[in-house]
Order: sequence, then structure tokens, then C-alpha cells
Amino acid sequence: MSENYSKIVVGTDGSKSSMLAVERAAKIAAAFDATLIIGCAYYENKEEASKTLRQDSVTILGDDTAQQNLADASDNARGAGATKIETTVRAGAPVEALMQIVNDTNADLLVVGNRGINSLTGRLLGSVPADVARQSDCDVMIVHTIA
Repeated sequence: MSENYSKIVVGTDGSKSSMLAVERAAKIAAAFDATLIIGCAYYENKEEASKTLRQDSVTILGDDTAQQNLADASDNARGAGATKIETTVRAGAPVEALMQIVNDTNADLLVVGNRGINSLTGRLLGSVPADVARQSDCDVMIVHTIA
């Protein structure tokens, strides 16, 4: 494992919280001259979305919404100083999608917001930040985006 980050993954669902995580990840990417990979998960239909009990992430139906979220996040990342930006979408739940992106890209760092980590649902069922922290083989930074 190198001392520098070369590939940084951050997830977005289009929310204000996730955009703060994107901005923080972009600043880190700029500092390390790293590639920032912005990912967005989406559900292909309402039946798939209803299988999840999570309330800590925005439910994104369809690839078009995911692509728009990525375009907005890319603009924010550029504004925060990142120059090497890639985007990717994955069908499925946010945790699984982020883990796929991290593994597919051999990322060194995963950045997520803290939404859901302190909620009752998050404590009972798990939250995206807590679950990715447990499952990830790379460093995970949980950005304090929600008090």
C-alpha cells in the first residue's frame, strides 16, 4: 500500500450531504493529484427499491437520474479543485454498488458522508457509511456532513 492516494472513490445520491462528501473527496484528490471516481447507485425499478429497508440514502430510480447526479457532482468536484474525474453508475443498493466500484478500480480511499450513521434505523439495520467501513479493503473516510 502506497503512502499516497492515487484513486479515490466517493458516492453521491444527489443530496446536499453527499455533495459535501464529493467536495471533500475532490480536495483530497487535488492534494494527492489522484483520480477521483464518483459513483452513483440506482434501482432499476420500484420493486428493487422496495426490497431495501434503508432510509438513510435517497432512492434513485433509473439510470437517467443517476447520470444527472454524476454530472452535478462532477461540476462540484471540479469547483473544489479535482482535475482527474471519472464517473460510474451501478444498479443496486448503495453499499454493494460502492464496494463494486472500489474493487473494480482498486481504489485506495473511499469517502462517504455520515448520513444515517446515528439514526435509530442506522443503529438497528446498519447505515451506508458504517457498512462500507466494515466491508472495505481500502481506507474509508466518513465525512461529517450531517450533525
